[in-house]
Amino acid sequence: MRLTTIMAWLVVLAGFVFGLGYLFNGHGAAAGFGIVDPSGYYVVKGVRDLAYGLTALILLLLKQRRALGWVVLADSIIPIGDCLAVITSGGSVGYALAVHGSAAVLVLLTAGLLLRETAPARPQPVPSR
Repeated sequence: MRLTTIMAWLVVLAGFVFGLGYLFNGHGAAAGFGIVDPSGYYVVKGVRDLAYGLTALILLLLKQRRALGWVVLADSIIPIGDCLAVITSGGSVGYALAVHGSAAVLVLLTAGLLLRETAPARPQPVPSR
């Protein structure tokens, strides 16, 4: 196995470990992050959204539409999670659905359309003689 493949798997694993850490032990993960002032999380949110946008932009510019569809589908968890965070943290359900729920629908629709347009062609049966 190539070293870069191993390193890429470590990047994926780190994303899952850190993400799940925040979901299941938010206070512990936040303490381990090193930000004391809660306003520092605005920077974290901004960087996360920029990284998602850049990932999508790179795939779009490289004309990797199928990969883009899968990435957009995977990243639909962002507005879904944001919607749930607003609802479960004292925010208005209506606002959460209007802002984050509508974003989730748009992202999921985009992913579905990208994946549909780039679906591999089904093999055609060979006529028997």
